[in-house]
Amino acid sequence: MDEHLTVGRVAGLAGVSVRTLHHYDEIGLVRPSARTPGGYRAYAAGDVERLREVLAYRRLGFGLREIADLVDDPAADAVARLHRLRGLLVEQRGRAEAMVAAIDRELATRAGGRTTTPEEQLSMFGARLYETIGSDYPATRRTEPRIARQVWDALGDARTVLNVGAGTGSYEPADREVTAVEPSAVMRALRPADAAPCVAATAEQLPFADGSFDAAMAFSTLHHWSDPVAGLREMRRVARRVVVFTHDASAAGWHRRFWLTRDYLPEVARLVADRPPVTELARAVGARLEPVLIPWDCADGFLEAYWRRPEAYLEEHVRRAVSMWTRVGPAAERRAVDGLREDLDSGRWAERNADLADLDAAELGLRLLVA
Repeated sequence: MDEHLTVGRVAGLAGVSVRTLHHYDEIGLVRPSARTPGGYRAYAAGDVERLREVLAYRRLGFGLREIADLVDDPAADAVARLHRLRGLLVEQRGRAEAMVAAIDRELATRAGGRTTTPEEQLSMFGARLYETIGSDYPATRRTEPRIARQVWDALGDARTVLNVGAGTGSYEPADREVTAVEPSAVMRALRPADAAPCVAATAEQLPFADGSFDAAMAFSTLHHWSDPVAGLREMRRVARRVVVFTHDASAAGWHRRFWLTRDYLPEVARLVADRPPVTELARAVGARLEPVLIPWDCADGFLEAYWRRPEAYLEEHVRRAVSMWTRVGPAAERRAVDGLREDLDSGRWAERNADLADLDAAELGLRLLVA
């Protein structure tokens, strides 16, 4: 790329009109700061970088005033802004995938001779992916005491705890003063009556002053955040200790260690490929990493929980409480379930996974970030 680019050249490369670039210049959003040898205004490298952000936010549907606030954010450097933008794009992709899956389900329903209700038709537009699985959480997503003990031990002597992305309230320590944060109205509605008070907010914009809590925790929620790095830094801002339960999708060969993603759902590897490495997340808040083993009889029904109880994945209510089954789409889900059922009936699953029979716990990439 030339050191300085003319307005016409930038317009052609970016796929926008010269008039649009002139408008951005007039309102001070992106002003070309260089000059060509002939004296005409031109874009320097920094101008192009700013324009790239502006155009990306524009295509995400942000207004120009909102974009100006985002690209001028004094609290975010260039790398942090790229992480935020990337998170928003991944979230948009997740919504699109959820809508495609919903449409596929409706097509399958109609192919079977049944029409969908108006409520079902509108749900694909009115609910985020996180909310579409929310109503099934209480059935299988419960606190696993052995994992909870590791989480609560990591909280140390913290008396006031903020639970970010709190969902329906599992893993909230009963012997401490807990405040919950949860953006999903569905999840908030499903919280028990005696659960901790819950605030409607996102991890990336916590409505609390610096140092408001002894500790901030987050359990199995980072993959739903638009910007995990920004969310972790917010947790660090409002609390002196941070404890986060997540999955290390960046570990070499992790998807081959778990028979479900290796033999039946290879699509999962693609869906998590864009997640930031867990080491990068740890560096963002100066955290250490602890492996979390999954007991064979795990009470919490997250994706890997049934590693020694494969028949559980044949149950619809088990799959609906795990977002990944929604994200892979109905065709992949049907293929995986049919293949697993066939292998269980024939004994092939038991033959391939005979080494699991004597294990009491498995290491499948779950990690605790403690800062």
